[in-house]
Amino acid sequence: MSTASSTMTTALDGLQEANDSPRRDGPALGNWRWTVRQRMAAVRDALLAETGAAPDDGWLAARGGTSFRERNVLLGRLGDLGTRVLEDSDVAAVHREVGRLVVDVTHHVQRVNDLAYDDVELELGGSE
Repeated sequence: MSTASSTMTTALDGLQEANDSPRRDGPALGNWRWTVRQRMAAVRDALLAETGAAPDDGWLAARGGTSFRERNVLLGRLGDLGTRVLEDSDVAAVHREVGRLVVDVTHHVQRVNDLAYDDVELELGGSE
């Protein structure tokens, strides 16, 4: 497992764990908000560290461009959600949105890994 992949996995696991922790009123809710926000920053940093160079092959290049755009959308969602985590009074809705974000980033990471695998397979002359 690459370092970037390991960093992303750790960041996503941390965010999921923080999001699933109890969300009670009072100081505990403030702690939940702050912890989730910090873990979101780790996911953002891992997304920013993605350095998947677009493959030269036409169909892989198109998929690489799609992955780049998807990453940018996810970064935008992280930015928008960061404020909501700290301020939104509908904590249940924020909790659901953070959970959805974890799933979406996980799917994005899988697509990036699939793209890297397909690029290597193409270079090595995989089965056709």
